Amino acid sequence: MNPRIPASLRLKALIFDVDGTLADTEEPHRRAFNLAFRLQGLTWRWSKPHYARLLKVTGGKERIAAHIATLGLPQSERGALEARIPELHRLKTDLYVRMVANGKARMRNGVIRLIEEAEAYGVQLAIATTTSYENIRALMETALGDGALGRFQAIGSGDMVARKKPAPDVYELVLRTLKVPREDCVAIEDSWNGLRSAKSAGLFTLVTPSYWTRDEDLSEADLLLPHLGSASEPLPPEAARRLGHSQVGIPELDAWLKRSIPQ
Repeated sequence: MNPRIPASLRLKALIFDVDGTLADTEEPHRRAFNLAFRLQGLTWRWSKPHYARLLKVTGGKERIAAHIATLGLPQSERGALEARIPELHRLKTDLYVRMVANGKARMRNGVIRLIEEAEAYGVQLAIATTTSYENIRALMETALGDGALGRFQAIGSGDMVARKKPAPDVYELVLRTLKVPREDCVAIEDSWNGLRSAKSAGLFTLVTPSYWTRDEDLSEADLLLPHLGSASEPLPPEAARRLGHSQVGIPELDAWLKRSIPQ
């Protein structure tokens, strides 16, 4: 056992989703999609309500395909557009990475604090996401500095697995890398797809909904809170009472884990 982890601490790893969980990234994603479409001569423009609906489809390429399917085009035209999806998605990724590097995606309230607290307790950090490794690196290095991904003991992305969320594949990949029991881990998500993925992998799951996912059915969450909390923006009173503290910390997560999944 890591000597920095108190003997009474059951929690061994935090596994974070990225988009909407670690940071408010969906609006930069939406803008990057729209700019990519315009640069490629397409008249598509995804509004916020339309993009919120598309987020129920996991994966950027898959979202473009889902949009094309709604256009009611003849098969030949549809096929021609589908053939352009890889090129469109590469351009969109390049644009998104530039936006993130320019500070267009803010880390969510309490995230950096919780990462630092986990490190202080010796709790492992991991990422399990549908987004690409390139997107993960851009976000984390902008927020936490060069080499930020070295602080995470396992990283699973959508391009590493056969099936994306809500399938459990990316969590199973991360768990194999961490080599800790799944009952000693907490997943942190923001959406139904992510919640279903984590629960299908047998994980205790904390959900902090974002603007894009707040109307989804998240009732399966083991713990549902508006955000992680911080000194400048603590949890609202009802959520703080439920958690037992105004901020989500390692002791609070450990206590919930012990109550929810008895050894």
